[in-house]
Amino acid sequence: MMDSYRCGLCGYVYNPRAGEPGHGVEPRTTFEDLPDTWACSRCGAEKNLFRKV
Repeated sequence: MMDSYRCGLCGYVYNPRAGEPGHGVEPRTTFEDLPDTWACSRCGAEKNLFRKV
């Protein structure tokens, strides 16, 4: 399942279908497969501050 997740601080939505190629995250990378050290590319919030949308 390719669920999107929203940052609880700035509202950025991580879309796994697109990934973040500019930040080293390939398209189709699920949120669960992101490393625990991954952070919001917009505000730097930790992964645990994201919620499924």
